[in-house]
Amino acid sequence: MPDVTTEASHPLYVPLAPLTAPRAEEPRRRRRPPVPPARPAEPPAAGSVRPAEPVATRPARPARSVRPTDPVAAPSAAPALRLAPGRLRAGVAAGAGAVGLLWGLQARPSARLDVLFASGAHLTGLLAGYGVLVLLLLMARIPAVEHGVGADRLARRHALGGRYVLGLIAAHAVLALCGHAVHTHADLVTAAGDLLSYGAIAAATAGTALLVAVGITSARSVRRRLRHETWRAVHLGALLAAALGFVHQLAGPDIAGGLLTRWLWSLAHAVVAVLLVWYRIVVPARAALRHDLRVAEVRDEGPGVVSVLIRGRGVDRLRAEPGQFFRWRFLRRGLWATALPFSLSAPVRDDTLRITVKALGDHTRRVRRLRPGTRVLATGPFGALTAHRRTRRKVLLLAGGVGITPLRALFETLPGGPGDVTLLYRASDSSSVVLREELEAIARERRADLHFLLGPSDDSFDPLAPRALRNLVPDLAAHDVYLCGPPAMARAATASLRRAGVPASRIHSEDFDHA
Repeated sequence: MPDVTTEASHPLYVPLAPLTAPRAEEPRRRRRPPVPPARPAEPPAAGSVRPAEPVATRPARPARSVRPTDPVAAPSAAPALRLAPGRLRAGVAAGAGAVGLLWGLQARPSARLDVLFASGAHLTGLLAGYGVLVLLLLMARIPAVEHGVGADRLARRHALGGRYVLGLIAAHAVLALCGHAVHTHADLVTAAGDLLSYGAIAAATAGTALLVAVGITSARSVRRRLRHETWRAVHLGALLAAALGFVHQLAGPDIAGGLLTRWLWSLAHAVVAVLLVWYRIVVPARAALRHDLRVAEVRDEGPGVVSVLIRGRGVDRLRAEPGQFFRWRFLRRGLWATALPFSLSAPVRDDTLRITVKALGDHTRRVRRLRPGTRVLATGPFGALTAHRRTRRKVLLLAGGVGITPLRALFETLPGGPGDVTLLYRASDSSSVVLREELEAIARERRADLHFLLGPSDDSFDPLAPRALRNLVPDLAAHDVYLCGPPAMARAATASLRRAGVPASRIHSEDFDHA
């Protein structure tokens, strides 16, 4: 076992208690077994892909463990409400059903071709308008939704929903054009010119063009070539598109036909607008004034990796949980215009937050040049990669590269007894291991298993293969798995875990490409 010291640890990291036996007169319930002397061991050689021996196994028992009848222990500062993914899906489906009912109550049965076209246009138009509201709601950053579903899942559903909405808008336009052409006995070009002469339809056409631009820039191949600021500016056009679509909907017969319908439709749009303004503008501004977050220190953690300590007032009121992330906006040149998603790499202590960042692009390289006193705007916390997802007594934390940051915080704080928590850390070589001393100290204190899986990703031996994982964690199928790492590694690890017998429902991950 490596000789790990805590005297010169990170200033945020609380030195671990000495691993010594208690005095004889202490009550039995407070006894801790004596700690066997550490067996010296060399760290894994760079480039080795064979699983290393656990760097720490079974010293002192933590103060609190999870009983078999109580597998999940929620943090005391947990948010009051979490909306489960199933309930979100049910709510969206119920809303779509209500829109379909609204259309059905106003539909006029007829075999005439123009009426059939018009009925289809009305239904697709209503569903498209409702879909736009859902897309905006998913991105409103409502805490109960973010904490219950997860930011990456919300982003993926937002992207998928956007494709459906564009399809509905296209169907609405084609059906409306064909219906008008049949009704007026005109060709499609003449009918299109006639429709565009109506102001509400012209507004809807402009809104559609904005949504198409948003959809094009969201394609992965296009987004990779755009600066984040450009992509964000185009996406803000979706708000204008929603407003133009609302003008069109109020002029249509389905909404304008009755006072109650018009009132309910307007109320739905008003609620979504208020939620967007509140959670994306008011709450972050209020938090900035209340907590006065500033950079306290920037520390090197390894090649291209730094930890940033951020201090403020009343930071505990943010109720940030281990495993969550914030969107950070550092008010300095080159960084103020972009909100960067970084996980907390340690639990919140003494009004201090810590993030650990690897230089992977222009923005992350600038983070290492931050100066103490730099003002910070933090929106969050976000993410559902927390203790609340836990369903089993035993937990495997599987990290890759800088994906260790949220799992390091969970490694320290997840309740559990000796052997209940295991951390596997995949890295290309020993120099790429981040926060190693802290991980080893936590493992020794908790009697947790810690393995560094070192070696290039293209080596013949895959330490994340199903058999290799089962060798390291024999009862793997009985574990919850928390997974965070580069997208390719996360996809390969998920496939291996499934083949090794871990149900998909117990593989918890967060993809920051979508966060």
